[in-house]
Amino acid sequence: MSYVQQVVQPGERILAVGKLHWIVYLPAVLLAVGALVLYLFAAGLESGGSFRFAVQILADLILTAGVIFFIREWFHQWITELAVTDRRVIFKTGFIRRRTVEMNMDKVETVDVDQSILGRILGYGTIHVMGTGSGIEHLRQVAHPLELRSAITAK
Repeated sequence: MSYVQQVVQPGERILAVGKLHWIVYLPAVLLAVGALVLYLFAAGLESGGSFRFAVQILADLILTAGVIFFIREWFHQWITELAVTDRRVIFKTGFIRRRTVEMNMDKVETVDVDQSILGRILGYGTIHVMGTGSGIEHLRQVAHPLELRSAITAK
């Protein structure tokens, strides 16, 4: 059971659920493509050469780094929850050491969305929820940020 489902109070409705965009996997994908290019380059070299062996080792290291990045980002995406209910905005991250931020809707002053050109094309951005006295941290690389902003501001 997710954190949001555990803390929803009786009569409280979930209006929107946010998640991290798939763009978080881009560094891992780029490393995997780089490793593939090196593997193909090594395959074109004469067999048995020490240079070919060195290129294959480098490709192995780059692929390993890509797998580590992928697992790290998958885990981060899995443990991050963002939800908008009719009463509050809920943000949770962490697995063993949990960090949660909740803000009542009547305390929300502004909701800003920052999107780069690539973010507008692919549908991700950073959300800044500012409330009276404080705010929720910058929620980076969130999928469909305009829909979440609308869910927060449509009181």
